[in-house]
Order: sequence, then C-alpha cells, then structure tokens
Amino acid sequence: MTTPFDHRMTVYGTDDQFLATALPFLTEGLNAAGEPPPVAIASPHNLALLRDALGADVKHVTLIDHAEWYTGSAANAVAQGAGYLAAHAGPGGRVHLLMEPVWNGRAGRSPREATEWIRYEALANLLFAPLATTALCAYDTRTAGPAIVDAARRAHPDTGVYEEPVRLVAELDAVPLAPPPPDAELLTELAADAVRDRARDRGLALADAELFGTAVAEAAEAVGQRAGTALLWGEGAQCVCELRSGRRVGDPLAGFVPPDAGGPAPGQGLWYARQVCAYVDVRDDRDGATVRLQYA
Repeated sequence: MTTPFDHRMTVYGTDDQFLATALPFLTEGLNAAGEPPPVAIASPHNLALLRDALGADVKHVTLIDHAEWYTGSAANAVAQGAGYLAAHAGPGGRVHLLMEPVWNGRAGRSPREATEWIRYEALANLLFAPLATTALCAYDTRTAGPAIVDAARRAHPDTGVYEEPVRLVAELDAVPLAPPPPDAELLTELAADAVRDRARDRGLALADAELFGTAVAEAAEAVGQRAGTALLWGEGAQCVCELRSGRRVGDPLAGFVPPDAGGPAPGQGLWYARQVCAYVDVRDDRDGATVRLQYA
C-alpha cells in the first residue's frame, strides 16, 4: 500500500539511541519546505533530552508531554491526531510528528489495552492514508516489552514485517470475547435514559452513567438495533453492555473515522461510543454483529 502518509517506527533502549533517531527526524522536519514546525510528543525525560540536544533549534520544534496527548483510549488518540492535523498541519496534512505512546501508563497496563493500541497503530495507516503526514513512532524497550514491539512492527510499513491493516485487525479480533456472566441483566429498552438508570443501579456515577447510556443508545442506532434485547453486567465503572444486531458492520474503521463536527456529540454513532468508552468491540459473524461496550 503506497500512500502519502509516511508511518515509521524506531526502537531504542538507551537515551543515546533515542536521540540518534529522533534528532535526524526532527531535523528532516525543520528542513522540509512549506511545513510547520515539527512536533515531538514524548515523555518529559525525552523532551528534556531533546531540549538539550537541539540547542537554539528547540524554539522551532513544538514539544508536547505525551501524557497530555494520549489522555484516554486509542480512539481518543485518533481524535487528538485528527484535530491537531486539522488545526496545525501544512497543506495536505504536511508535518513531522515524533510520537511516543505512554507504554508505562495506560497503553501498557494490560494485554487488553496493548491490543487496542496495536489496533490504533494498524488503522492509522488507513485513517491518515490521504495525508502527507510523516510520523515516527518511538518504542522504548525499557517500558514496552518485546511482545508489544514485535506486534507494533507489523503495523508499520518500514519494518519489513508489515501486515495490511485489515488483516492485522482481523487477527486481533480472532481472539474470542469472554462470554457474558450467567447473571447478566437482560435489557429490553435501549434508550439512553433507560440504560443510564440501569447503570446507576449498578453503581456508576450519574455523569458517567449519562455518558454510558448515550454511548449504548448511539451504538444501538448505528448498528440498526433500535429496539430489542441487550445484556448488561458489571459494577461501577466496569459496566459492560452487549448488543446483538442482525446486520453485519463490515468495516474495521467503524467508529474510528472522525466526523466533520467536533465531538463527541450525540448523533455520531460508534464514533461517540468509542470516544466515551474504554473499549468497544465489534465482531461480525455470519448472522450479524455483536457490539460490546465497556465504560472503563
């Protein structure tokens, strides 16, 4: 797949190795005609290394603490990236982005979370394909283990082991979801306020229950389940709702493509659900689709 989007990966295990790749990349951005200042999204430690190494050139580089960029789920990172490019990139999306996920934080806290971030890396190749953006994703072996690094290589076209995004995402989704617990509650009303009330009864705080109820209703509308049954289980922020639709979704990008309007806002279907919930699993089968939403 050849696209304007230049999606690269670097792996390092020492400060010197980080600088050996990051500095030439940022210099490439500084020397690119017609581009805005390159951006380094990295840990405070690595930003300090860059400040020292760049010297006077640091004033021409935008430095962002990666904890301020990667503030939630992988779907939130898509929104952050799309918003930044719309506001700051040059014509056609031209800009150099050095990007270091928080692998010692949310992104690396569990195999489940790591899977979502590999999905994000894979789908970025499709989501940003039309843009002339150059991104270098930095993986620190001191925080991202070998399994994460090996998986990430398969999501970056410059590694030699790249897998087409749809194929890689299908492989991630081949791992079966855990079955609902035997005591899962049957819901027959999927309106936002009805789901909100049931989530409140399960200990979810009011503001969170409002968001979760709307996310479930938006997802149900998006997959064509305007009425019918769903399952709800979990307590507090761990509330989970599973929908069953007789219609296949069929699109690995469903809910990841940013809408024209800034969001999330009601009426944006699976995009809203992915922005609100920590996890939204969409699994097609021959009879339709299962959509599972977990709030946190």
